[in-house]
Amino acid sequence: MTMRYEEALLALCKGNPDIVVMTAENRAAIRNLPAVLGARFIDVGICEQTMIGAAAGLALRGRVPVVHALATFLVMRAFEFIRTDVGIAALPVKLIGAVPGFLSEANGPTHQALEDVALMRGVPGMQVFCPADEAELVACLPDVIASPAPCYVRFSALSPRAAHLEPPAVGRAEVLSEGRDVAILTYGLLVGEALAAAAALTARGLSARVVNLRWLKPIDEQAVLDALSSARLTVLLEDHFSVGGLASIVAELCLSRGVTAPVLPISLKDRWFRPALLADVLAVEGFTGPQIAARVLAELDRRGSRSTRPSLR
Repeated sequence: MTMRYEEALLALCKGNPDIVVMTAENRAAIRNLPAVLGARFIDVGICEQTMIGAAAGLALRGRVPVVHALATFLVMRAFEFIRTDVGIAALPVKLIGAVPGFLSEANGPTHQALEDVALMRGVPGMQVFCPADEAELVACLPDVIASPAPCYVRFSALSPRAAHLEPPAVGRAEVLSEGRDVAILTYGLLVGEALAAAAALTARGLSARVVNLRWLKPIDEQAVLDALSSARLTVLLEDHFSVGGLASIVAELCLSRGVTAPVLPISLKDRWFRPALLADVLAVEGFTGPQIAARVLAELDRRGSRSTRPSLR
């Protein structure tokens, strides 16, 4: 049975007395820790800025703060504190953002973190980890805590999205399926939909490589370049605004390497999503596996189903 996040964090706390768990009145994933950790559990109330300032102070005294809040308020309301108090000093504060992206499902735009990756990867030295599910989060949590760098985590308590083939080492992607026609690069919640899209494409006679880019900073550059060079079309799939997320990361990499390749970004373009249950959000926004596959087929048709693969100069 997969260990839950709370259990994994508690085990790390027991092994390292310097870890301090903090929250801005967001205890859903850590509700049992106050009784066990005592003074090492701090709830500041709905005061994200105060929490980050206090976390920075604790980090300066040798502690490892693991802070929890809704992603949208953590990265935006407290952004100046993250940038100035944590980022400039390169303090090992761990930022756990709850219900990011489509996981906010029934919440309106005020609670939808769709620019969190853009904001956090813009902070020098900040790591950005976007696990597909709770199993992947738990597997990498020791590395997140042990890293001397600050780290933003797009928290996920989802049941397994995939059969993970290797531990999620910092900065390493995971290839979940191989293929030469299409490559789908994604992270987080949409890993499961990417695999469903790959299955739908296989049924149409196309092979698809699915790459779980769980670390967006540092990004696994070689995994991205391999996908771009081997496929007729590379899909960039994410529950994030198109600006500043995976599409921007890949564009920046291509520009720096002088690479051109056919790419299909699938993201939210300058708008928030309509609140609903997660399955309905995916369907309405066009992010289910079959819908993704249909968009891929349409794009291949639009491009004339070219078989020429790009060359990386």
